[in-house]
Amino acid sequence: MVPTLHRSTVKVIGAKGQISLGKQYAGRQVLVEEQEPGVWLVRTVTVVPDNERWLHLPQAASDLEQALAWATTNPPDDANTEQFLKELADGRG
Repeated sequence: MVPTLHRSTVKVIGAKGQISLGKQYAGRQVLVEEQEPGVWLVRTVTVVPDNERWLHLPQAASDLEQALAWATTNPPDDANTEQFLKELADGRG
């Protein structure tokens, strides 16, 4: 478990409503929750697009593990490449 750090820093909100959190957070996405008027919780987040969410499901991880195990025990072999390409061209592949 990561230890909880509690640091307080006074920041000034600029004329355009912005504050700087520091260069270490440059380019990061953050979730800003307004817990009550004038009280915000800012957390770094990683956003997963809807069409990629399935990759984070347990079944996808299991399938990937099985595929990697298969690839480990079945090294690449191009011995039958010409025959495979011929069958593919003939519509049998």
